[in-house]
This record gives sequence, structure tokens and C-alpha cells, in this order.
Amino acid sequence: MAHVDQSGPAATKHSRRARTVAALMVLVLPLAVTALGSGIADAKPHATEAKPRATDAKPRATDAKPRATDAKPRATDAKPRATDAKPRAKKTRVSHAVHGAGYRPLYADIMIDDNSGQVLHETDPDSPRHPASLTKVMTLYLLFGELEAGRVKLDYDLAVSARASSQNPTKLGLRAGQTIKVEDAIKGLVTKSANDAAVVVAEALGGSEEDFAQIMTRKARALGMSNTVYVNASGLPADEQITTARDQALLGRAIMHRFPQYYKYFSLPAFAYRGRFMSNHNSLLRTVDGVDGIKTGYTEASGYNLISSTGRAGRRIVGVILGERSNGARDVHMRNLIEQCIVQAATQHTAPAIVEREDSDTKVTATPANFSLSSAPAPAVTPVAAPEAVTPATAPTPAKLPPAAFQSAP
Repeated sequence: MAHVDQSGPAATKHSRRARTVAALMVLVLPLAVTALGSGIADAKPHATEAKPRATDAKPRATDAKPRATDAKPRATDAKPRATDAKPRAKKTRVSHAVHGAGYRPLYADIMIDDNSGQVLHETDPDSPRHPASLTKVMTLYLLFGELEAGRVKLDYDLAVSARASSQNPTKLGLRAGQTIKVEDAIKGLVTKSANDAAVVVAEALGGSEEDFAQIMTRKARALGMSNTVYVNASGLPADEQITTARDQALLGRAIMHRFPQYYKYFSLPAFAYRGRFMSNHNSLLRTVDGVDGIKTGYTEASGYNLISSTGRAGRRIVGVILGERSNGARDVHMRNLIEQCIVQAATQHTAPAIVEREDSDTKVTATPANFSLSSAPAPAVTPVAAPEAVTPATAPTPAKLPPAAFQSAP
């Protein structure tokens, strides 16, 4: 019997299955790819949709910014409050910077009719007081004497020492090694009340400020200022430097009569030096009719001082206030005294000339007898009247000559 191979139909059957699977694969794969692509595509819109949400969040952040911006005005609003506080702090400093409400310096004053020499008003005129920068009137008196004698010229250069430059204010700000013209030093003394310029003058005329102070005291004795002692040229605080209202009135009259050509410097309203403009501390020059000089002064110990000269319609009075409580109080008081006394002054000059006594120019007592700074009332004194006889004027002993370098022409 012949053998029949039955593998053909089975192979055919397997072949059909393979073809069927292949056909299914052909159909399924594109669908899977399409579905996958569709899923990716669907995913992208979702991501895209997420971005707007992030974008939506930004406006919220942006919305928050106005709130931060809204807060700024509140911070800005706070600034005016801080600014409003500054004036209050400033007022406090001004009120208590120098001295408190209980500040009571020892007071004295005198008003003298320059034409007759009569005292028109006085309060403790012989009680000891500190002169402060009224000291510079004597410094200038000695400098004017050297100018008059020809030993010094207005355009001479004065050397500035380290000591002069280191003086406490007020000052011109001179530096060691610099020079200053004599005329500029004068202007700085009468307007700015410059302490450095005062020491420059003292060292030029006396060799040292200490020696110059002795010359100043001798000159005070020669003029009849028996209750005045100088220990420096500027008036900076010194316990031993003392004077009286009467002595300062005498000095004010003496410098006006002895050096009329230089006295005019005391009426300078202002002074410009090396780019700096400085007004005269004596505000009465600008506010009271007829006031033409002469000098202010202040230290904590002295109070607010002033020598003033006023001329109206042939009358002239010289007044001194020592120990007022403020610049304003001093100026108001002096203005009132001027108005009160000027109408009492004589129109004809009958007072004898003020002369320097030679016998008082060589010996100086370090401190006048029974002279102390206290609040006790001064001993009674006889009112000053014009003397009937006056010692004839004699040539005063010249001040110590300045160093040779200074004497040379500029």
C-alpha cells in the first residue's frame, strides 16, 4: 500500500494562519501608531493648556505687585512724619546747645555822654567782669599805634604760627606757614572776631602772646583803666582776664578819639576773605540809626558783651553792656539804652581829651587789689565827672618792636 504524505494540508493551514496574523498586524500597527500619535497630540494640548494656567498665575503675581506698590505710599507717608520730627529736634538743640534756662552771667552796664564825659546810666560799672572778645579792642589799639608811628604798614604780611592757627573759633581758618596782610587781620578782628588773627597780631608786635598781654595791661594802666588785666590777645576764656564796664567805655572812647582814621574799620558791615563772606557780629550797625561801632564779645563765663558808639545830631554816647543772657537780649537792651540816653547827651564837646599817662606805662600790678569775680555788689563809687585838670599828654612808650623779619617791607 502506498504511503500518503499528509503534511501538506497542515502546512497550508499554518500558512493561512501566518498570513492572517500578518494581515492583522498590518491593520493593528497603523491603528496603534495612530492611537499613540493621537495620545501624544492630546498630551500637547494638555501641556499647552497648562501654560495658560502658568500664564494665568502671572497676572496673579502681577496683581500682587500693585499691592506691594500700594504699600509704598504708606512707607512714603511715614517719611513726612520723620521729617516733621526734625524741626522739633532742631529746636531742642538750639534751646540747650550753649546753656540752660538758668544761665545768669554777672551783669553790668554804663552809658557815657562822649561830649561831656558824664555818666547817663550805670549798673555795677566797677564790678569785675570777663571782657571776652572786647579784649580785641585793646589788641587793635596797640596795632593802630604801630600803624600811626609808621613801624607797621597796612600791606605788611604777618606770619601765621602753629599756635595762632590752632586757636579755637571764631577764626579765619589761617594755617601755619601762611601770611595775612595787616589790613585783612584788622578786618577779621572787627567783623569775624577772629581769634587766630588776634594771636598773629600779638606775636608780630610782642614776640609772644604772653609778652603782648603784658603790653596790653600796661597800656590799660596808661589810659586809666585801673581795674583791667589782660592775659591774652583774643579774649578766649581765662580766669585772670578781667575788666569793668567803666574801663571798657573809657577804652571805646579812647580808640575813637586817638585813631579816628582807623576807628572807621569798626563800622565795616562785612568782610570777604579768600572766598568767604563774613558779616559783622555787631548787628546794631544795621538796625539802629547812628551806631557806627564798635565790638561784641561772648564766652560762657562772661555772657554777651558789647561796646557801642552812637552819634546823632551832634550828640554821641558810648555804651557798654557786660553779661547779658543772649545776643538778642543784649541788642534789645542796648537799643533801649541808646534811645533813653541819646536825648540826654550834650551837643557841645566839653570833656577833656583822654591821654595816656607815662607814669602808669611801666609798672603793672598782676591783679588789682580787692578784685574778685563774685556776685557780691560792687563797693560804692563816686560818679564819674569830667576832671577839671588833665595831665598833659606825653609820648607813650612804644610797644615792643616786632621781630626783624616782620619789620622788612612786604
